[in-house]
Amino acid sequence: MLKEFKEFALKGNVMDLAIGVIIGGAFGKIVTSLVQDLIMPIFALLTSGMNFEDMAYVSGNVTIKYGSFIQTVVDFLIISFSIFIAVKLINRARKKEEVEVDAASAAKAASGAVSAPQAGSSAQAPQPQGPSQSGGQSQQAELELLTEIRDLLKKR
Repeated sequence: MLKEFKEFALKGNVMDLAIGVIIGGAFGKIVTSLVQDLIMPIFALLTSGMNFEDMAYVSGNVTIKYGSFIQTVVDFLIISFSIFIAVKLINRARKKEEVEVDAASAAKAASGAVSAPQAGSSAQAPQPQGPSQSGGQSQQAELELLTEIRDLLKKR
């Protein structure tokens, strides 16, 4: 049972999750500081210094601090919006990176890379002429890989 737990705990998904939680906690502190130290003072200036946390309803010995609740909701909205913006920017950067990689691979393919034979084809893949070709060794490695893929597809 200990061995199974060790295998489970050391799997990539569990480790990724643990790292994500740690980084998320640190990022949460940054966003909380952003809200409390930068955004809320600006908000206070715009609302003539109104502080939600001081708002309360007192009835006898009972105090209902609805202002604290309002402050928590405002903090949540600002934090969630900040995270939304950060994720959106990260996704946009990833998308640009993917487009650049796709464009680079398309340009490489258009510049004369060896194409793979059809899966059902029984023709032998052409052999490179020698190192005098541009990128002879890389084309040779690519050709060998494509040949292996073709052979594996034939076995299916």
